[in-house]
Amino acid sequence: QVQLVESGGGLVQAGGSLRLSCTASRSVFSFNVMGWYRQAPEKQRELVATITNAGIRAVVDSAKGRFTISRDNAKNTVYLQMYSLKAEDTAVYYCNARRNLPAIMDYWGNGTLVTVSS
Repeated sequence: QVQLVESGGGLVQAGGSLRLSCTASRSVFSFNVMGWYRQAPEKQRELVATITNAGIRAVVDSAKGRFTISRDNAKNTVYLQMYSLKAEDTAVYYCNARRNLPAIMDYWGNGTLVTVSS
């Protein structure tokens, strides 16, 4: 079984920074894509950032220039570094890992809460 464990959430003032971590129970190379989603109260879950097993990165427009996604392969860990946080970044952040073979399968962490005070 695959487990994803997030950490690093908390309360931060607007303009501050946080680094979220997602540690997988198996090699990150077991997955085609890993990424971060977030869900604010009464809103749909949205994709924030992704990194493929080839190292290709993408970040949602609202966070470009502020968020970066990276990984430490030896630690089976994916990071989301967040700078210049805004109140609208407040959400539960979920780690996601996807494999494409033998069929498309998504794995999820339980989430870590980020609260940005204004």
